[in-house]
Amino acid sequence: MSASDVALLLVALVALLAWSAWVAASRLDRLHRKVAALRAVLDTQLVRRASAAAELSASGLLDPVSAVLVGESAWAVLAAGGLDDDELARLLPEHSGESVPAAVAVVTDGPVLDRGLAESELSATLRAALDDPDEVAILWAEPGGDALLGSLSAAWYRVQLARRFHNEAVAQSQRMRRTFMARVLRLAGHAAVPQTVELDDGWPDTLGRPGSGIQADGPEAEASV
Repeated sequence: MSASDVALLLVALVALLAWSAWVAASRLDRLHRKVAALRAVLDTQLVRRASAAAELSASGLLDPVSAVLVGESAWAVLAAGGLDDDELARLLPEHSGESVPAAVAVVTDGPVLDRGLAESELSATLRAALDDPDEVAILWAEPGGDALLGSLSAAWYRVQLARRFHNEAVAQSQRMRRTFMARVLRLAGHAAVPQTVELDDGWPDTLGRPGSGIQADGPEAEASV
């Protein structure tokens, strides 16, 4: 083999390595972008679930104790999500009977919980408030109850889907970052390692699934994801 053949082979090898590195870097960048986009979707759905819970707590359909507990948990979630006073005020249910400053003060004057902890507490509070199938069936039959529970059910279902898709994308990104090429060539640059979102989003058995027709003998709630 001549020197020119060796040089040509080396050039081809370097080009192949460069192309492989470019493909890997592009894929890793797409994964990072996908994780960021899915996290934004998840944050949106978590806010919608908390807003639906706040609407339910202010509707007068829950018993007084459950209404207070659900309302406090919902507003704690909204505060933990980093919303400012104006954004919190826009989410305040119009029929809550509570002034905007007073409602906002409930969650802005006290300590702000960790986001995952606040979301988990809201899930647990809602499961406790909706643990009686007979009471939930009555809620579905109440005027406006089907809309409130349907909104909560749809938002909650989307939260579960969004978190699953987000965490799957995070796992893919982490696996890609652990490959030999990504570590040696530092393909991730200075980008932070994506992290999964860990929280309790367990579903209340009495609520049923959106569109399943088994929502405590209530009407179906369609959810398009």
